Amino acid sequence: MDTRQTLWASALAAIGASLCCVAPLVLVTLGIGGAWVTTLTRFEPARPVFVVLTLGLLALAWRRLYRAPAACEPGKPCAEGAVQRRQRLIFWLVSVPLLLLLAFPWYAALFY
Repeated sequence: MDTRQTLWASALAAIGASLCCVAPLVLVTLGIGGAWVTTLTRFEPARPVFVVLTLGLLALAWRRLYRAPAACEPGKPCAEGAVQRRQRLIFWLVSVPLLLLLAFPWYAALFY
């Protein structure tokens, strides 16, 4: 699994982890409401699994970007420093919102 796939998987896991908390707020903000919105809390028991999965995948992506030796032949695009800097920038641009999504239950009371 390359870094891009790891980031996508961690993003999907973070969305799954925040489904019980963020989704009702987003739906109400969009004007979509009703009693069925409360059924999204059924996902709360699965939240710890998604949180662990998200953090594990983010750690794997971080390890591939910062710790793993670059196995790239000279002349390939991955051997260029600009490509590596761009990948690291994308990692942080994805990681910060994902971590904010994971922490949403702690600051959700500010929105309700």
